[in-house]
Amino acid sequence: MASEIHLPEPICLVENSRRKGLVVQQEALQVLSEITQPVVVVAIAGLYRTGKSYLMNRLAGRRKGFSLGSGVQSHTKGVWMWCVPHPCKPGHTLVLLDTEGLGDVEKGDTKNDTWIFVLTVLLSSTLIYNSRGTIDQQAMEQLHYVMKLTEKVRLKATPGQREEEQEDPEEVAPFFPAFVWTVRDFTLQLEVDGEGISEDQYLEKALTLKAGSSSEIQRYNQPREYIHQFFRDRKCFVFDQPAPKRDLARLEELQVDEIDPEFQQQVEKFCSHIWEKSPPKTIPGGRIVTGSLLGKLAETYVETIRSGEVPCLESAVLALAQTVNVAAVKEAVKLYQDLMEKQVKLPTETVEELLDLHSQCQRETQELFQKRAFEEDICSFQADLTHQVEEIKEKFLRDNKQVSRDNCEAALRDLFQDLFRKFINGVYFVPGGYKLFERDQQALVKKYQEVPG
Repeated sequence: MASEIHLPEPICLVENSRRKGLVVQQEALQVLSEITQPVVVVAIAGLYRTGKSYLMNRLAGRRKGFSLGSGVQSHTKGVWMWCVPHPCKPGHTLVLLDTEGLGDVEKGDTKNDTWIFVLTVLLSSTLIYNSRGTIDQQAMEQLHYVMKLTEKVRLKATPGQREEEQEDPEEVAPFFPAFVWTVRDFTLQLEVDGEGISEDQYLEKALTLKAGSSSEIQRYNQPREYIHQFFRDRKCFVFDQPAPKRDLARLEELQVDEIDPEFQQQVEKFCSHIWEKSPPKTIPGGRIVTGSLLGKLAETYVETIRSGEVPCLESAVLALAQTVNVAAVKEAVKLYQDLMEKQVKLPTETVEELLDLHSQCQRETQELFQKRAFEEDICSFQADLTHQVEEIKEKFLRDNKQVSRDNCEAALRDLFQDLFRKFINGVYFVPGGYKLFERDQQALVKKYQEVPG
């Protein structure tokens, strides 16, 4: 049965250290390695002190967990993770990723802001971008700032590819997450020309491109073009201020009747959408990601970033394939060994009987391997599996031959006892004794041939 993990509180997945840079935490990897269920990965990004952590706590079904940070500093450093059973998808784990706030002037070095954003895009199946007030040009430019590097994420590793030679967005976009823009403390009326509009219509109106080619219009259009190109599945939610300003610092401690009812309804609507609509995380090739694979992805991407390279989706999948296919071969070989030991009773009547059992077990072994393995570089692993199975089969054939020989010799020794006693007692040392010996010998051979096995 697939394992289910429910962390009592969030833990750090990727630490953002001034001295070491981005570092994947072994404790988080250990937790993920134990999750064999498919994962739905929901990440949130945005400016610091915009209430990201509150929404993530609500998605976890808790009032407390991720640090809210009511002061002027960002509390979340790096990427923090919370794994809980999915509230709407049995057999799935909901992995929530809360990221370090963008634009925190207190931390000084902001060079990892974009890399953390890249990580959230690559690891998540749904990305939430959180802003405050309205969707305006400033919010767009903040998003554009961190998307500049994200656009360089490559689908395939092309030898000698220059940095300016970007992938076609049409090819890369399908592997980007669903995009949800949340606007906190929304200050506008949802209407155009006196007519009410939906939150999604508000977002699409904000993403409308302007005609023209001036530098000002290009600056206006560029972040909107990025969103159109890379985030095909878009959704928007707006939220009223949850409580009077004096109470915002203790939002997680407020009782239900102290929180604005309209805000509560908005949060419930938001959570329901994320729970019901966020898909499981997949990678190129349509492979659904488990917790253990998510940990491997995080390691691969962070290692690439630390080396100064831009993450490549194909390289990440190949790295996963190496890990997964090695494990698939090991699991398949063990299955073959177990099936043979369970079904084969040595010695068999004939070699053909043993080979028939081998064929049955081999079929089940291949089915398991095909189910577990990645298609990438599968041939070499298939060859390794065939080689290991063949070695085990040959050992069974050798053991079968030896056990059969041992049984035959034991049967002969047992059957020869009576003839040997007659020989010792001189029964055959009389006239006509040789004929008597031949008769007893033929009878012994007949009995020997009637012994089973």
